[in-house]
Amino acid sequence: MSKPIIEIHNIGKRYRIGAQRESYVALRDVIAQKFSPSARRNREALREFWALKDVSFEVEEGEAVGIIGKNGAGKSTLLKVLSKITPPTEGRISMRGRVGSLLEVGTGFHPELSGRENVYLNGAILGMTRREISSKFDEIVAFAECSKFLDTPVKRYSSGMYVRLAFAVAAHLEPEILIVDEVLAVGDAEFQRKCLGKMGDAAKSGRTVLFVSHNMPAVMELCTRCVRLSQGTVAEVGLSKDVVRGYLGAVQGIDYHSDSEKIVGDAHIRRAYIREPAGGLLEFGHPLEIVAEIHSRVPTKVTLEVIIRDEDFHRIIFLPSGLRFGKTYDIEPGKPQSIVCRMPELPLAVGNYSIDLILGGQKAYDAQDSALAFEVVTSDPCQTGKTFTQASGQGCVHVPAEFYSEQSESVNR
Repeated sequence: MSKPIIEIHNIGKRYRIGAQRESYVALRDVIAQKFSPSARRNREALREFWALKDVSFEVEEGEAVGIIGKNGAGKSTLLKVLSKITPPTEGRISMRGRVGSLLEVGTGFHPELSGRENVYLNGAILGMTRREISSKFDEIVAFAECSKFLDTPVKRYSSGMYVRLAFAVAAHLEPEILIVDEVLAVGDAEFQRKCLGKMGDAAKSGRTVLFVSHNMPAVMELCTRCVRLSQGTVAEVGLSKDVVRGYLGAVQGIDYHSDSEKIVGDAHIRRAYIREPAGGLLEFGHPLEIVAEIHSRVPTKVTLEVIIRDEDFHRIIFLPSGLRFGKTYDIEPGKPQSIVCRMPELPLAVGNYSIDLILGGQKAYDAQDSALAFEVVTSDPCQTGKTFTQASGQGCVHVPAEFYSEQSESVNR
């Protein structure tokens, strides 16, 4: 039996909070700091923080494994350790095969060079030979959709064009092990779907993939297994379906906040939260109210789509503000505006549900899958005192209905 392509044994990564990095320290500086009145206070200010602690799991060759967890759980730190960007404080890692890392899209791009030159430069930084880059050059340009501006310095590119070209180069790597961190958080909704398709091709081609994302449908589609991290430790390892359910149960009722460093387009969802019910625990037939705070860099007319999915990520409710309700909203730069979606009586059965939010308009501006989650805790649509559950095969939606008997009409044959 062959060994796993990735073996992670008791990995730990420690940081010292308050420590300062200096390029050069003289002996006189050390002595002065030792006897200075503030030395003791400075030493007390230094604290150890373990971003990872006792992390262990294995990945088989050709397997796609998702790494999920809340912000600050240690996902990106783990991938940086596996990519040898930073060494572990303790533990051991065995990786058998060429590793390609897609952690920061656009790292290595030079603003003064043209798109064509940056393709070769960035490809070399990512470990591709010139022959490999040349053989894939046309595919990269076609994927990025920027052939007209290929000989223009990238400093003149829009942020969206810059990201498309950077991802196109990185996505055409062909290592045995591909490490991907949140690439689907960049670009507009259409480009995100295109990126997802490319990642799906990599997973289906037999390459080993480690995929970090908050996009739970993407994780479910791409990954056979998942590792859930919590506060730097492994909380759960198992089939994607089971681990994602556990994750959604852990994050219910938590606000969504965008990562401002990864915002590329014009209009975007800066924050979203469930205003009612408090805590994200909903009773059958009670209202659900969702608030999305929209920001924009330019004057923009937008619509909001709200999608509710069940535990298996089946779409069960679709509410487009523009298409169905004729509602569009003008967002001015520097004047954030909140869009509220209120469902007065939500007829959902007991279970966990997730909410996708899509910001549209003249184009798809932003898409946040599983941005929010909530749980329905009671379900008694007929006031009978009974509680129904999804597990008992009663379905997801309970709708008002009447049953009664009537005299059948006689039919002469």
